[in-house]
Amino acid sequence: MDPLTFGSFAFFTGLVGFLTWQLTRRDLTNTTDGYFLAGRTLTGGYIAGSLLLTNLSTEQLIGLNGAAYNDGLSVIAWEVIAGMSLVVMGLCFLPRYLKSGIATIPEFLELRFDGTTRTITSVIFILAYTVIVLPMILYTGATGLNGILNMQEVTGIASETRSLQLSVWAIGLLGAVYAIFGGLRTVAVSDTLNGFGLLVGGLMITWYGLKAISPEAPLSAVTILREAHPEKFNSLGGATQSVPFSTLFSGVILLNLFYWCTNQQIIQRAFGAANLKEGQKGVLLAGTLKMFAPLILVLPGIIAFHLYAKEGLKGDHAYGRLVQDVLPAHFRGFFAAVVVGAILSSFNSVLNSTATLFSLGVYKKIVFPSASEAQVIRSGKLFGWIIAISAMVAAPLLQGQASIFGYLQKMNGLYFIPIFSVIVLGLLNRRVPALAANIALISGFAVISAGYFLPAFAPLVSAMHEFHFLGAVFVGLILLMLAITAVNPRKEPWTQIDSGRVDLTPWKFAYPVGMLLIVFVIAIYLYFADLNILTTATVQVNPQ
Repeated sequence: MDPLTFGSFAFFTGLVGFLTWQLTRRDLTNTTDGYFLAGRTLTGGYIAGSLLLTNLSTEQLIGLNGAAYNDGLSVIAWEVIAGMSLVVMGLCFLPRYLKSGIATIPEFLELRFDGTTRTITSVIFILAYTVIVLPMILYTGATGLNGILNMQEVTGIASETRSLQLSVWAIGLLGAVYAIFGGLRTVAVSDTLNGFGLLVGGLMITWYGLKAISPEAPLSAVTILREAHPEKFNSLGGATQSVPFSTLFSGVILLNLFYWCTNQQIIQRAFGAANLKEGQKGVLLAGTLKMFAPLILVLPGIIAFHLYAKEGLKGDHAYGRLVQDVLPAHFRGFFAAVVVGAILSSFNSVLNSTATLFSLGVYKKIVFPSASEAQVIRSGKLFGWIIAISAMVAAPLLQGQASIFGYLQKMNGLYFIPIFSVIVLGLLNRRVPALAANIALISGFAVISAGYFLPAFAPLVSAMHEFHFLGAVFVGLILLMLAITAVNPRKEPWTQIDSGRVDLTPWKFAYPVGMLLIVFVIAIYLYFADLNILTTATVQVNPQ
C-alpha cells in the first residue's frame, strides 16, 4: 500500500476515535436511559447525522451504486420515498413515540397491545438483525474496503475469501468495542463526525469520476453520460428492472415507511431526543440532506457503467473499482477511513439496538424481571458480543449473491411487513385487540418465509414482483386483524398516556418544512421521468 494512503487512513480513523472519546468521556452510561438512549440529550444535529450515516453505509454505497450500474436512475426511487418517509416520521410517528417515553418499538407495542406482542416483536427484531442486517453490513463493508485498499495485496493473502474474512473480523471487532462499551451517545457522536467525512468523500468520488470522463470540464460529463446512455437517466423503472414503477405503490413504499418510521436500528437515536422540537429538527434535516444522496449513491454507479460496462464488471464491484481508479492516492486513505466509519456506524447502531431489544425486552421482561439497571446493562453488553461474533462468522457466507442490495431488500420484507402492519393498524384503530396483533405478527412472518423459501409457494411469488407480494401480504394482514377485531374487539378503546418524560412542544416550522420537502422530492422524481417506458413495459417475472 502507498505510505501516503496508509498514513491518511490511520490519521483520519484515529482522529474520529479521539474526538469521539473527548466528546463522550464524561457521559453517564450507568443507567439504562444513559446507555441506551444517550440520556435523552441528543439535539437535532446529532440525530440528523446519526440517522444519515446509519443509512449511508456500505450496503448503500456498494449495493445502491451497483443497482444504479445495472438499472440507472430508476433506483433513485429508494431515496425519493425515503425523503417522504422521514417527513411522515417527524410529523406523525415521532410525537406518538416520545409521548410514551419509550426506548424500543416492542415497548411501544406492549403499551398498545400486551407483553406477548412485545416479546414476539423483540424476538423477530433480534433474529432479523442477527441473521440478515449485521452480516450484510460486515460483508458489504469488507467488500468495499478490499476494493478501495486492495487488501489482498496489503495483507499478502492470495485468497479473496480469506482476505474478506480478515476484513470482516477487523471491522466487526472494532465496531463492537464502539457500540458495546460506549452506548448510544458514542454511536451518535461518531456517526456525526463520520457523516461529514462521508458526504465530503462521497462527493469527491463523484467529482473525480466525472473528471475521468471529461478531464477539462467535469460538469459536462453529465451531458456526455445522458447522451451516451439515455436509458440510464429515467427515474421510472421498467418492468425488467429492480424497481419497476408500479412497485413504488406496494412493497417499496411499505419497506421505506417501516425503515424510517418503525425500524429500531434507525429510530432509536430519535428516541434519545432532548425534546420533540429537537427530534423533529433532526428527522427533517436528515430528510433534506437525503435529497443530495443520489450524488453519492446513484451517479457514481452510472459513471462506473460508462467506464467499465464493456469489461463485464459485476455491479456490486463497480464502486470499489471506481474509487481505486479515479481517486488520487493522497485522498484514498481518507476515503477508506470514511468508509470504515460508515461501516462502523451502521454496525454500531444495529448492535446497540439489538442489545437494547434483548436487555429491555427479553432479559428484563422475561429472564430476570427484578434485575438492577447495572445487571440490565451488563446483559446487553454480553449479548452484544455474542451477536457480533455470530455476525462475523455469518458475513462471508453472503458471497455469490447476484445483487446484494436486492437481496437485502428482499430479506428485510420478512420482518418489515408484519411489524409495520401491526403498528399502523394499532395507531389507526383503537379497538384492535392484542390477539389480532399477535396472530398477524406470526402469520405474516410465516407467509413471507414460505413464499421466499418453500418451493411449493414459489409459483405464487413468481407470478408477481416480490415487492407486490409484500404489498399483498400487508393488505392481507390488515384485513385479518380487522376481521378479528370485528369478532373480538378490545373491550375499551386504547388511550395513549403521556409519560411526561419528554417535552412535546413541536418545532413550529415542522409542517411547512415537511410539506416543502415532499413537493421538492416529487419535483425531482418527475423531472427525470420518461413515461414512454411505462407504455412499452411488459409484465415482469420475478427477477431473483
